[in-house]
Amino acid sequence: MMRFSLRPEIVLILITMIWGGTFLAVQIAVQNGGPLYFVALRFGLGAMFLAIIARPNLRGTTSHDLKGGLWIGLSIALGYGLQTIGLMSITSSKSAFITAAAVPLVPVFQWIILGQPPKAWSILSLIVAFVGLMMVVGPEAGGLAFSQGEVLTLFCAVAVALEVVLISRFATHADAKRITVIQMAAASGMALLGAMILQEPLPEFTWTFVGLAIALAAASTIIQIGMNWAQRTVSPTRATIIYTGEPVYAGILGRFVGERLPPLAIFGGILILIAVLISELGPKLRQRKQN
Repeated sequence: MMRFSLRPEIVLILITMIWGGTFLAVQIAVQNGGPLYFVALRFGLGAMFLAIIARPNLRGTTSHDLKGGLWIGLSIALGYGLQTIGLMSITSSKSAFITAAAVPLVPVFQWIILGQPPKAWSILSLIVAFVGLMMVVGPEAGGLAFSQGEVLTLFCAVAVALEVVLISRFATHADAKRITVIQMAAASGMALLGAMILQEPLPEFTWTFVGLAIALAAASTIIQIGMNWAQRTVSPTRATIIYTGEPVYAGILGRFVGERLPPLAIFGGILILIAVLISELGPKLRQRKQN
């Protein structure tokens, strides 16, 4: 009897599709309440959901799990907090594009934190992917004007790159469910603290706000546990190449609500797929030549 084994790369592709779909939902949510309170509620609910499911896994929590969960949680709180605030003044398509600026940053942090210098194929694929991302600028094509929302989202990209590398640093030797609960709870607490420090007004109760928080809590849980599980065997650089599909999926969803990708953006999406192929096939071709 054949056994089906789900490849980590397939998991990363699926969660990237989910991730791309969250931008529009977050933009709608922040019109109904405070951004940092929304981040706190989103990840707090996610942590609660997963804690109930993964109760047996939490009994063996170690100091490594706590340390890793707190560091990853900090990067999540910064990334999603800045992104959510930015979405109050820029479109979801532009936010997805700017967030993807994390692509060329991951090999840098991988080198600094993990001591793993990027290889030639990785550098080439990242360059091609980033050029593609430069073209996936959404319906308001015209480049970055560096408004407040765009600057905040650029800092979000730095936090996202750190999150990818920190997951590879800590999740490799940790239970995926356990460390996910810790990092989501930490992200929720830090976002709540940020909202209080900045004296963000409490959001008014609306079913839209609560409904989107529940839906995105479920999405965030799937995304975070998927990243923690898959990146045990997938390198940060290769994972980032897969994550570059996020603005493409965001653009596809935007099309269903009336947005249209210009031809340049479509070409950018093709370049991103080429970058994935370079990342996947390049090392194999080189190995064949050596043999």
